[in-house]
Amino acid sequence: VRTKGPGRRSDLAAAFPQPIKAPESVSTIITAESIFYKGVYYQIGDVVSVVDEQDGRTYYAQIRGFIQDQYCEKSAALTWLIPTQASPKDGFDAASYIIGPEEDLPRKMEYLEFVCHAPSEYFKSRSSPFPTVPTRPEKGYIWTHVGPTPAISIKETVTNNL
Repeated sequence: VRTKGPGRRSDLAAAFPQPIKAPESVSTIITAESIFYKGVYYQIGDVVSVVDEQDGRTYYAQIRGFIQDQYCEKSAALTWLIPTQASPKDGFDAASYIIGPEEDLPRKMEYLEFVCHAPSEYFKSRSSPFPTVPTRPEKGYIWTHVGPTPAISIKETVTNNL
């Protein structure tokens, strides 16, 4: 073992190799239709409440989607619900709220409190001036094809119905 001289450091370097750096974390986001958070099963469309730190008032929102990052932190994208004059001051009545603006940034689940389950289209405006496109076929539609119909099938349909 050397105690003096310039070669002492090279002996230590051989005994203790340089540590290997961990790879940089890559941001990954996972979207989901539902999540389980602190004993509550949340689904898209559920109503949650958020308490404002500044005024202490409770605000309500509907969940539009879920996000989970690489550290397993869960967040929700919200659409705010606006109270009407018929809305109770001390509780939540779904029939008295209308849909409001969509929030751009997701909120962490730790700030949200579950209120009730609701379908994702519950607060959709029924008297909207703009037509909404349904996500799936609704009952009452008649399905047909576009283009000419063969004359034979029309004659068969008419004779069968007489």
